[in-house]
Amino acid sequence: MNSVLMQLSEEHQELAKTVRIFANQVIAPVAAKHDEDHTFPYEVMKQLGAMGIMGLPFPEDVGGMGGDFLSLCLAIEELGCVDQSVAVTVEASVSLGSMPIYRFGTEDQKKRFLPALMSGEALAAFGLTESDGGSDASGLRTTARLENGEWIINGSKTFITNSGTSITSLAIVACVTGTKPDGSKEISTIIVPNGTPGFTVDPAYRKLGWHASDTHPLSFNNVHVPESNLLGDRGRGYAIFLQSLDEGRIAIAALAVGAAQGCINESLRYAKERKAFGKFIGEHQSIAFKIAEMEARTHVARLAYYHAAALAAEGKDFKTEASIAKLVASNAAMDNARDATQIFGGYGFMDEFPVARHYRDSKILEIGEGTSEVQKILIARSLGLKAE
Repeated sequence: MNSVLMQLSEEHQELAKTVRIFANQVIAPVAAKHDEDHTFPYEVMKQLGAMGIMGLPFPEDVGGMGGDFLSLCLAIEELGCVDQSVAVTVEASVSLGSMPIYRFGTEDQKKRFLPALMSGEALAAFGLTESDGGSDASGLRTTARLENGEWIINGSKTFITNSGTSITSLAIVACVTGTKPDGSKEISTIIVPNGTPGFTVDPAYRKLGWHASDTHPLSFNNVHVPESNLLGDRGRGYAIFLQSLDEGRIAIAALAVGAAQGCINESLRYAKERKAFGKFIGEHQSIAFKIAEMEARTHVARLAYYHAAALAAEGKDFKTEASIAKLVASNAAMDNARDATQIFGGYGFMDEFPVARHYRDSKILEIGEGTSEVQKILIARSLGLKAE
């Protein structure tokens, strides 16, 4: 088993510390205001870009920071500890936007799009989900036909992160581009730059949580893009998205661990300040045991995503481990948010307290990047069970 499970390298520890300090000193003071106003934290994202966070897992020869996927996950965990909206903005743009272009793009596509994405000057969106599709990616209806050297795209996408900011540069869109010999849909991925005629970013959603994260539905009405905007091989779009989702699940697990840890941090602070029945509430066994359980489930979830990230870094199969990490970590985030809110009592129900924000934000972790039910299906199938 990889040594990363036992001890992070000094470089990884230093990275986590640096991002933790930034998160506490820069993000935490403005997180509540952005949440209340439903505003996108442009100033935070600009600073994260300057730090190199958006280029963490990419080689230096393409403008990245020369880190690895675990580096990205560690940064996302620290960001998620104080603000899940910022964390998912980074996760979606890097692991679901930049990474597919780096991995499957042509040299021209890399030169055109990656520098701005890796510097944080631009963001990318990942256009897979549709209103009738949900977790069933094979149910895509958005189409793209090749005509006179151009792809002509028609359809719509829902719940797309980073799709409507003023710095969003593109969306990678999954489209049905034909029919395979066996009668199934041929799915391909196409890069659609923002501002392309016919490409409309519809009004933002009103969400339960992640208020500072940018999320819109997208519409495509006879959108014309060059044939060269095809990402990867024609007909391989489904495989591209599946691989991206597998890695994305590890990153979301890291975010969830950060959220779970944030709830522990807030609960510990409150338990040592708040008094009830003549002593600090942390001295009451009911509260102490609750925080102990929060710590235990967070520890296990962290090890789960470390393991999945280590397997991915070694080039080994990690699909099942990614699903396990995502399932366990999202459960930990939601359970910790519920327990933290209970520890805070009435104050936990007040929006100005971080635990209330984590309670609202954490629910989507059990839904996005494949629901908990989908993760259970995938895990069961890995055990030889025909789960449907």
